[in-house]
Amino acid sequence: MMSWVTSGTGSASCRFAHYFVVCGLDTETGLEPEELAGESFEQSPLRRSFKSKVLAHYPESTDRSPFNRDAVNMLCMPHGLSFRSQADGREHHFHSFTVAQDDGTRSYGFVHTYYEAVTSAQITTAMEILHQMHHVEHYSTSSSSSSSASSPSTSSMDSLVSSLDELDADSLSACLGCAAGSFQPARDTLYASKALCLLTPLPFLHAAHHFLSQLHQAVTSHAAPPLPLESYIHNILYEVPVPPPGRSLRFHGVQGPIVCQQPGPEELPLGDYPLGEAFSLLGVENMVRLLTSVLLETQVLLYSQDYQRLMTVAEGITNLLFPFQWQHVYLPILPVPLHHLLDAPVPFLMGIQRKDCSQCSTLDLSHEANLCFVDIDNHRVDPPEDLPLFPDQPELILELNEVLLRFGLQPHGGATTSNPAPAAPLCLSSLVLEDLMEDRRNGNLGGEELAVLERLQALARRCGEGGVEGGKTLGRAFQEEEEELHAAKMNVQLREVFAGRFAVIFGRYEEFVIHSAPDLESWLGNRDGTSNFDKGSFLSVQPAPHLHFLSWFLETAMFSSFLDSKVLSRWADQEPLQRVFDGRLESEHPYDTLEDDPGNRRYRKCSVLHKSAQAMERRLLKVDHTAIHPHLLDMRIGQGRHQQGCFPRLQADVLAQGHNTNKWSSRNTRRRKELLVVFRINIIFVSDWHVLSGRSLHQSKLLDPSPSAVTQIQRGFVEGLLSECRLKTRRMLMERMGKESVELGQGEASITGLQENTMIHNLCDLLERTWGHGLLLKQGRSALWSHLLHCQANGEKMEPPSPAESPGQSRYLLACFVFKHVCFRFVQTMSEGLSEVGRARAWIHLSLEKKVLSQHLKLLLANQNLIRQLYKPHAFLLCEEEREQFLFHLLSLNTVDYLCFTRTFTSISIPYRVVITPMKKLSIAMTMSNPWVCVSGELGDSGVRQIPKNTQEIVFQCQNLGRLSTLQLGQENSGLLAKCLVDCVIVHNEITGHTYRFPCGRWLGKGVGDDSLERVLIGQLVSPRGEEESGRWTGTPPEQGSPPQRLSSVQVQEEMREAVNNLVKHFHKAEQERGNLTALLCGEEGLVRSLEQFLLHGFKSSRLFQRSVFIWDFVEKVVVSMETADQMGDLRGSTELCDSLCHYANAINASPRNIGKEGKFQLLVCLGVRDQLLPQWLPLLAESHLTARLYEESALVQDHAAVNSLSRILHTLHEFPITLETALIKGVDL
Repeated sequence: MMSWVTSGTGSASCRFAHYFVVCGLDTETGLEPEELAGESFEQSPLRRSFKSKVLAHYPESTDRSPFNRDAVNMLCMPHGLSFRSQADGREHHFHSFTVAQDDGTRSYGFVHTYYEAVTSAQITTAMEILHQMHHVEHYSTSSSSSSSASSPSTSSMDSLVSSLDELDADSLSACLGCAAGSFQPARDTLYASKALCLLTPLPFLHAAHHFLSQLHQAVTSHAAPPLPLESYIHNILYEVPVPPPGRSLRFHGVQGPIVCQQPGPEELPLGDYPLGEAFSLLGVENMVRLLTSVLLETQVLLYSQDYQRLMTVAEGITNLLFPFQWQHVYLPILPVPLHHLLDAPVPFLMGIQRKDCSQCSTLDLSHEANLCFVDIDNHRVDPPEDLPLFPDQPELILELNEVLLRFGLQPHGGATTSNPAPAAPLCLSSLVLEDLMEDRRNGNLGGEELAVLERLQALARRCGEGGVEGGKTLGRAFQEEEEELHAAKMNVQLREVFAGRFAVIFGRYEEFVIHSAPDLESWLGNRDGTSNFDKGSFLSVQPAPHLHFLSWFLETAMFSSFLDSKVLSRWADQEPLQRVFDGRLESEHPYDTLEDDPGNRRYRKCSVLHKSAQAMERRLLKVDHTAIHPHLLDMRIGQGRHQQGCFPRLQADVLAQGHNTNKWSSRNTRRRKELLVVFRINIIFVSDWHVLSGRSLHQSKLLDPSPSAVTQIQRGFVEGLLSECRLKTRRMLMERMGKESVELGQGEASITGLQENTMIHNLCDLLERTWGHGLLLKQGRSALWSHLLHCQANGEKMEPPSPAESPGQSRYLLACFVFKHVCFRFVQTMSEGLSEVGRARAWIHLSLEKKVLSQHLKLLLANQNLIRQLYKPHAFLLCEEEREQFLFHLLSLNTVDYLCFTRTFTSISIPYRVVITPMKKLSIAMTMSNPWVCVSGELGDSGVRQIPKNTQEIVFQCQNLGRLSTLQLGQENSGLLAKCLVDCVIVHNEITGHTYRFPCGRWLGKGVGDDSLERVLIGQLVSPRGEEESGRWTGTPPEQGSPPQRLSSVQVQEEMREAVNNLVKHFHKAEQERGNLTALLCGEEGLVRSLEQFLLHGFKSSRLFQRSVFIWDFVEKVVVSMETADQMGDLRGSTELCDSLCHYANAINASPRNIGKEGKFQLLVCLGVRDQLLPQWLPLLAESHLTARLYEESALVQDHAAVNSLSRILHTLHEFPITLETALIKGVDL
C-alpha cells in the first residue's frame, strides 16, 4: 500500500494532540507547601510536597477541549512538587491520566516527569531555611525534659524562627552537623521535579510516550537536537493528524519515527494500554472479579505506589466493557487535593497512590459495604460481599489462561515488571536518520525510497544486530518493535475474548427491546414512565447459573445507557460502540441463544482471535500514512538555546496556532461533530440511574478542589441520593403492584422474584451509601450497622421518656427503646455467620417486610446530637429537608407486601403462634379432644404440634417455613361429644409480623359434616390493613351445601377451563418464580373445586345419601358397582382403568387419616392429576349405570361432548411434573 503524506493542521478534534504542557516549580511564587498532601512536618523538607504550577501550555485554548489549568496541574503532579539533592535518586518516570469533559468525552494526558537542577537562589535559600527550621525543631524537642513532644502542626513559623535565634552558634552547628540529610547550597545541588505533558483526544499511549521520551533525551543530551524543540512540538500539535479508522500513521520525534494506528470501523475501539501487564499484576481470576464489580457498578478503588499501574488497570478494565461504557465518576488517578471524593455516595472507579508501603487499613474510607478494593502492588482484589459470578466464569478463566500462555505470560498474577512504562521508541540506523534529517522534503520520502528503506529493514532483520552510532543496535530496535507488536496482539485477543462473551449473552437482545414511542419527542416526554427492555422475558431464556449476575446487571446505568442508545438510533445516528457490536451480531450470529436449551448451552471459545490480531499487525508492519516532518519555524534567533538537563523557555508566539491546510481533517471533523451530537443526547437522556453519577455533575467541578466547588459537589451528591431514592421506590412500587395485578388476573407480569430481590439489594446499597456519606467515625464495613450500634450504646444509658420531656427528646428516647425491639435484637442474635454488612441487610429486609423501615429509620435519626458527632456538616443525614423527603419515599413502600426476609434467610429459627377460632354463632362450637396442628410452607413443615388442654392456641419455634401454604388441623377420635365447628385458624409469625388465615367453616368430629377428624386448610396472607392478600386461588373453598349452588353449564365449564389454564401458566413460569401449586389445586377456585362443581351440575336430589351431597359418596358407589360387575364378569370398558380407580379409592378409604369425604375426594383428584389418570377416570364415572339414575339428562356429566372436552383439557396437564405437598398425601401409599 502506498504511504501518503498527511497534515493535522486544522480543528483540534482531528489533531493527534490538543496541548503540550510544562508543569513544575514557579520561581516567582516560591515554595508553597501542599497542605492537602497529609504529610507531617516531621519529615525532611526534601521529602515534603509543594505546590506545582503550569509553567506553560500550547496552544492557549481550543474550541472543542478548553484547557483546565488546575486539573491538568493536579494530574500531571498528583502528589505535588518534589525536591531531591544530588545524593538522592532522581529517576525519571512516565504516567498517564484522563480528564473527562462536561459533555462526557475524555482527553488523555501523558506525562514524563524528571528532575531539573534549580538555578534560582531564592528557592535554594528557602530550602536551606526550611532545613534549618526542621533541625531546630528536632533539636529543641529532643532536649526538652517533657515526655510528650509538641505537635508540629501547632508550631508557627514565628516560634520556629525565634527558637532558631535563641540557639547559639555552637548549638546550631552541632544540630546541623549531626543531622542526616541536611541541605547546604554551598555543598549540595537542589533538583525539582518537572513534568512534560501531552494531551490527546485518543489514548495513543505508546506513541505519546515515545515522543516525550525522545524530547527528554534531547534535553539531557550533550548535543543539541537537529532542530529547535519548538519545531517538534509545533509538529505534534498542528501537523500530525489522528490516523483515519483502519489506518496507521508515521510521524517523527526528535530522534526517530513513531508509529500509531487506529482500528477500523468494524473492529474493537482503540485500546493502547497493556492488558498483559494488568493480567500479570492481578492474575486472571482477580481481573474477572474486578470486571464483574465494574459491570455491576460497585465502588472500585485502586491502590498502588505507581500512578501508571493505576491507569493501566483502570483503562484495561474499562476497555474490556465493550460494548458498554462506564457511566459514573472515573478518576483512575485521584490527586491528594481531591481525596474528599472518596466520600462520594455514588459508584466510582478511582485510584489513589500508596504512601511508603502503607497498608489499606490506614485508609479512611467512610463506607465499604459495596466497595471493591484492588491492591495492585500486592496482587489482591477484595470484592463486595455476595458478588455473583460472571457467566461461565470457570470456562472464561481457562480461555484467558490459554491466551496468556500463548504469549508467554503466567495467568496466576503476581508478576512484576521492572519498568511498567511502554517500551522505548523505535530507532532507525544512523544512516537512515541522517538521510531523513538532510532531506530537503522534510523526510517525506517517495514510494521508491520507502521501498528501499523497507528492504534495508528486512535485511537488518535477517542479518541480526549491527552497529549504530547512537549506541542502540538495529537488532535491539527490531526486538523492541517485535515486543510492542507482541503486546498489541495480546491486547486485541484478550479483548476479543470478552467481546465474544458479551455477544453470546446479549446476542438476541434486540428481540427484547421495547419500542413503544412513535417519535423522539414522545419518547423523551415519557422517559420516566416507560421501560425499554423486557427484562423478565430476557431472563427466562438465560441459563439458571447466569441469572444472579444478569438480574443485577440489567439494573445498571451502563445497560440502561446502552438500551437508550439503541432506542435513539431510530431517530439519530447509532452510537459508534453499539454500531460495531450490532454489526458483529448481524454478520456472525455465532450462537442462537433462544433456540438452544439454556440448561444445556455449552461454552464456546471466541473464533476471531487471530483474524483481529492480523488486521492490527498489518497496519503496524506497513504504515499507511506519513505526517509532515518537523521543520524550521519562523523564530527569533538566540532564544531557547540548548542547555543540557534544562528544558528551555519556548517561544510562545510560534506555538500559538497552526494553519488549516488539510481537507481530510475538515471532513473528519464534521463527521465527529455529528456523532458528538448523538452522544450528548445519550448522556442527557440515558437513564434514570444517571442522576447520581459523575455525569450529572460537571466534570470540571469534580476536579476543582476549591471550598466552593467542594460544597457544590457535596450538595449535588445530596440531591442525587434523594433523587435516586425517589426513582428506586417508585419503580419498586410500580413493579410490585404490577405483579399483584397479575395475581388478580388484571395484567401481565412485569417483575420476577429474582428482579425483586435485585431491587431490594439495590435499596440496601442505597441506604449504605446514604449512611456512609460524610461519615467521620467508622466502626466497621457497614455504616448503617455502625449507626445502629451507636444508638444501641446510647439507648442503654437512657431512661424511658417521661411526659414532661420535649417531643424531640421523647422521640429520641423512644427510638432508643425501639432498637431493643424484635427487629434489631433478632438480627443481632442471628447465628448465620453474618458480617456487619450482612446484618445491616438482614435488618433492612426484616424492617421492609414488617413495613416499618421508614419508621425505624426516622427514629434512628431522632438524636441529632449523635449524628452531628458522627458526620461532617455536608452529610446527607444532616440535611433536614432532604432527609424528610427521603423517609417519605421509603414510607410509600408500606403500600405493598414483601417477603424478602422470609425468602432470603431460610435457615433461621422463627417462633410461630397458632390460634384456633370457633364459629361465633354457636356457643357450644368448641369441644375438642387433644387437638393438634401441622403448619406447612414452601420451605418445609413444622411437624405435628399438640395444642395444650383447655386452650385454643400454641406458640412453637421451628426452622423458617417460608411462605405458609397449608395447615393440618385434627383431633383424636373420642366419640360423638368431641366435635367443633371451626371458623378459621390464625398463624402469626412472631418475627416478621405476618399473619396467615386458614379458613375452615366446617365441623371437625364424628357424626357431623362429613365425619372428618382432620382438615387440610389452605392459607391466605393477611395484610396489616386486615385485608386478604390479593390472590384468587388461595384459601380453603367454602363447604358445599345441600342443595348445591346452581350454576349454568357455561359457568361451570368456564371455571374448569380457567382452573386448568392457571395450572398451565404456573408451569410455564421459571421454576423460581412459581407460586403455590397447592392453592391452584385445592384453593377456592382451584381444580378440585371446579371439578366438584362439574360433577354436581344436574344432580337430581340428595335422597340417596341421607345428608348433604358429597361427591365422594357417588365415587364410592361407582367403585362398588365396578367391583361387583368385575366379579360377575359384566364389567365393560378398560379393566386396567377400572382397576386403577378402584385401587386408588380403596387405598384412600384404608388410610389411617380421618380426612372426611371432602378430603378424600380432594386427595383422589390430586393423585389422579399427579399420576396422569384423571382424564381417563372421568369417562368411567360418566358411563356408569348409576350416573343415569342420579343425574338429570341436562347434566354435564351426561353430555359426552362436555366430558370428552374436559378430558382433553385435563390431558394438557400430562406434560408437567406435578409434585404434591406432604400434607395432602400423608398416610396414603400410592
